[in-house]
Amino acid sequence: MPTGRLAVWWLIASEIVIFGGVLGAYLMHRLGHPEWANQSMHTSTWKGALNTFILLTSSLSAVLAHNAASRGDGKRAAKLLWATIGGGAAFLVVKSFEWTAEIKAGYTISSNTFWSFYYTAAGIHGLHVIAGMIVMMFVAADAAKGKELQRVENAGLYWHFVDLVWIFLFPLLYIAK
Repeated sequence: MPTGRLAVWWLIASEIVIFGGVLGAYLMHRLGHPEWANQSMHTSTWKGALNTFILLTSSLSAVLAHNAASRGDGKRAAKLLWATIGGGAAFLVVKSFEWTAEIKAGYTISSNTFWSFYYTAAGIHGLHVIAGMIVMMFVAADAAKGKELQRVENAGLYWHFVDLVWIFLFPLLYIAK
């Protein structure tokens, strides 16, 4: 296994520990606090669903970028990585509108423990989206020049992990009432 890919898998393993702890703590608290169902009803399920669609679509463009890179088409890989970055930006824009509405309605991180977990889990996830976008910008710049095309796969692996985390967060924070 190439060193870069191994490093990404180690990074993902360490991130699983972080998100596993947050999600495990959330589940334990959720089981002990049935009143959280009343709080989760104030989340915007349709915005969460839209963000799920956006991230799944951006993962598709990451897969297509890897496919292009493995064929040696760095320019196409770079364009597809920029599409993935655009998906990450769209996710963050939707999240910013969502959080603005929730905060204006009085649902802040200090409202109660549900909202503390909500903002913490979604916020950590958002930071990972930003990190993935930044990495992809560098990888896309090299890919456009036909350099370091193997890194397209590594960036895609990380992006898929970020997407997978959202697949867990969305039902827990938005759907489970």
